[in-house]
Amino acid sequence: MYDKEIRFIRSLFPGNDNIPLHEPCFPGREKAYVMDAINSTFVSSVGAYVDKFEDMIIALTGAKSACATVNGTSALHAALLAIGVKNKDEVITQPLTFVGTSNAIRYCGAEPVFIDVDKDTLGLSPNALKSFFEKKTIRKNGKTVNKDTGRVISGCLPVHIFGHPCRIDEIVEVCSDYDVPVVEDCAESLGSRYKDRHTGRFGTLGVFSFNGNKIVTAGGGGVIISDDIALGKHLKHMTTTARVADGMEFYHDAIGFNYRMPNLNAALACAQLENLNYFIKNKRRLAMEYNRFFSNGCEDFFFLTEPADSFSIYWLNTVMAENQKIRNRFIQESHEAGITTRPAWRLMNRLKMFETCQTDALRNAFWLEKRIINLPSSVRI
Repeated sequence: MYDKEIRFIRSLFPGNDNIPLHEPCFPGREKAYVMDAINSTFVSSVGAYVDKFEDMIIALTGAKSACATVNGTSALHAALLAIGVKNKDEVITQPLTFVGTSNAIRYCGAEPVFIDVDKDTLGLSPNALKSFFEKKTIRKNGKTVNKDTGRVISGCLPVHIFGHPCRIDEIVEVCSDYDVPVVEDCAESLGSRYKDRHTGRFGTLGVFSFNGNKIVTAGGGGVIISDDIALGKHLKHMTTTARVADGMEFYHDAIGFNYRMPNLNAALACAQLENLNYFIKNKRRLAMEYNRFFSNGCEDFFFLTEPADSFSIYWLNTVMAENQKIRNRFIQESHEAGITTRPAWRLMNRLKMFETCQTDALRNAFWLEKRIINLPSSVRI
């Protein structure tokens, strides 16, 4: 039924019998940097490449501080604790996301509240967010409190999905009216900009992932950026087991976390970052080819383009199927042809560990969940 679409995808990745969704690409000095780290004997969380990686992230994003971590989920956990999320608090987020977003909230002992997304960005809807604050919260003792649960809302965690920026400026503006700090989940948007500003630069903190399937990989890794230098220093202290440098003594002044990125991973990431511009140009060209194809007679599908005022890295190219039946048929046929495609994640509120969490109607999220198809999006050599 979808032979034409499958032939087209194969033409984009010639010579591949099995086409992955998003495989890493190592065209630069990855091996040289990793061997240099090995030869230095500094292979754990202390080493020159960790510092270099953080400096490169600061130069890329324009932030004033960067704290490298072992993965994106640990970075989210540390960031939420740093903005003051406490046990039995609530954090507003979106249901259309990878499970790490919601898990990080639970690691703090807090509860997620799932608010609807916009169809054009797939990210948290500022209008839905504003409506929730107006209808469901009150101000009490200088804090914003959920009228239904009595819990303090101590954070908001929007996500830039598949490399497409959400309306983050509007989200931050709404949250500021209620004194709720924002942490941006930028796991999928390294290199993406909104209104000429890098994602992660709008909220109090921004968090990125360097997992094996991201546009830049460290094998595993994350980073937290901020324009608050003092907060950045606090994050480095907290993610390094809260150890206080005191001669030969092992002294720790708080409950900390062993979350710092190892030098080996940072070495790989530094080499990858040197090729980020090439990766982005390559992936945006691929997105243009997908867009041209699906805009020309493919009535069952609609290709998702970058939102207004955005520059997207198109981490995972995405089409919307006309309905769930078409989505399932296309994914089945593509897999049978050796092409990896996938649906969106199951909405977080439909997972058993989060099914009791508060939500709004989630009309757009449910609509999208039934239709999203991610297409092969690797950098092509």
